[in-house]
Amino acid sequence: MVVGEIAEAVDLLVVGGGPAGYSAALRGAQRRRDVVLVDRDGDDGVGGVCLRAGCIPSKALIELADLLERTTAMAAAGLPGGERRVDLAAFQRAKEQIVGDLTGGVRSLLRGAGVRTIGGDLRFTRPDQAVVSTLDGRAAHLEFRDVVLATGSRPVVLPALAPDGETVLDSTGVLALEEVPATVAVIGAGYIGVELGTALAKLGATVTLVELADRILPELDAALVRPVARRLEQLGVAVLTGARAEGHEDGVLQVRRADQQVAVKADVVVVAVGRRPNTDELGLDRLGVVPGPGGLLEVGPDRSLRRHVAAIGDITPGPALAHKGYAEAPVAVDGLCGDRVAFSPAAIPAVVFADPEIATVGLTASAAREAGIDARVTTVPMAGNGRAMTLRAPRGVVQLVWEADTDLVLGLHVTGPHASELIAEGTVALEMGATVGDLADTVHVHPTVGEQVQEAARAAAGRALHSAG
Repeated sequence: MVVGEIAEAVDLLVVGGGPAGYSAALRGAQRRRDVVLVDRDGDDGVGGVCLRAGCIPSKALIELADLLERTTAMAAAGLPGGERRVDLAAFQRAKEQIVGDLTGGVRSLLRGAGVRTIGGDLRFTRPDQAVVSTLDGRAAHLEFRDVVLATGSRPVVLPALAPDGETVLDSTGVLALEEVPATVAVIGAGYIGVELGTALAKLGATVTLVELADRILPELDAALVRPVARRLEQLGVAVLTGARAEGHEDGVLQVRRADQQVAVKADVVVVAVGRRPNTDELGLDRLGVVPGPGGLLEVGPDRSLRRHVAAIGDITPGPALAHKGYAEAPVAVDGLCGDRVAFSPAAIPAVVFADPEIATVGLTASAAREAGIDARVTTVPMAGNGRAMTLRAPRGVVQLVWEADTDLVLGLHVTGPHASELIAEGTVALEMGATVGDLADTVHVHPTVGEQVQEAARAAAGRALHSAG
C-alpha cells in the first residue's frame, strides 16, 4: 500500500459471490461479523457461475429438451401429435427470468443480513490487506481480520479450440444459444458434455461426442453408464472415444483417433473438458499461500489455509460441486470464529443430469474392496417399477453396496428417472449409519421411483418382493 492511502477495516472478507462465497457471507452475518463480499461482477455476480451460467441455466435447457421429447413420445398415449418447434430466443428470456428471480433473492438475503458487496478484481498486497480494482475505476484498499476465499472455477481452454463466441463455445456460451445449430460436436464426454450433448440432440441438432478416454463418463461405474450410452445411440448421437480434437475450420472438426484423422461436420463446437480453479490472479503469495497441483488450495479439516485464512468451494480438493461449497461455508466461518469444527461428511453425492439421470453417493463395490472392506452389491432394474413405467422411462438400475459383516450401507448408485432426487435417501443413510434392514423396513410411497431403493435393500436382506434380487 502506498504511503498516505487509508485502508478500510474489514472484519470478515469473503472473496467470490458464488454458492460457497455468499453462503459464507450469510453465515458470517449470523455470527455477528461485519462482512464485506467482493465479487468481480459486484451485485450482478452474486450467485456465481452456478446460478447465472451453469447449474440452473443448464437444467432449464435440459428440462426444455426433455419436455419436447416427452410430448412427442406421449402422442401414442393420447396427447395430440404434430410438429413441435423450439424457440430458443423465447427460452432465453424465460431462463433469464428464473436466473433473475434466484439471484435477486440471494441479493436480498445479503442486504437483509447487512453484507456489503464490492464489485471488482481483488489482489492481496499483504497478509492482512488487499486492493480491489473496482468496477467504477477506483482502487479500494481493505485491511481485514479474517478472509474466506471462494473464487470458484472456470472452463479449461484448449489452445487449438479457444472459444470465439460464435463457432467454438464453452459450457457457458452454449447456454446462451438463441438457435439450435444443425450440427454440434461436443469435446469431452464427462458429465457436462453428456448433459449438453443429450439436450442438444433432443432439441434437433445432430450431435457428436468426442472423448479422449475409452468410454463416456469414464469416472463412473460402467454398469451405471450403459443405459445412458444406449439412450445416446437411440437419439442418434455419435460417440468417438479414444479421440483427440485438433482444430475446427469451415464447419469441420478435425479429430485424431488412433492413427486415423476423422473429419466431423460441426457448425458449432462445444468445449467441455473440465474446469480449473480461479487461484492464479489473486496474489496469494502475499498471503503466504502457495497453490498445489492444478491450482487447488490444500486446506485443513476446518477449511483453513493458515490462521485467519480459509478456502472453500471449487478451489479446494474434492468434487467441484455447488453443494460441497454450500456445506463447507459454515464450517470455514465457524472455524474463523474460533470454534473447533471439521468438514467431515460421510459422502458427497453427485449427479449427471443425462437421460436417464445418474446419481451416486458413497463407495462402489470395487472401491470398498480396494479399501479392504468385505462388500456386497445388490442390483435391481428400473424396468419393474410402476412409476417408471408411467413416466415412459423404465431404463436404469439401482445398486446398493453394503458391508457383509454389519449390513451397513456403504453406497447407493442409481441410473434412472429422478435419480437426482432419490440419491438423498442414500446420503442420509450413510450419514446416519443405516443398515440395509433400515432401508428395507422403511415404508416408501407407492407408486414412486423411490420404491426401487427399498427393493434393492430388500434384495440385499434376502427378501426381495418384485425382483429376482
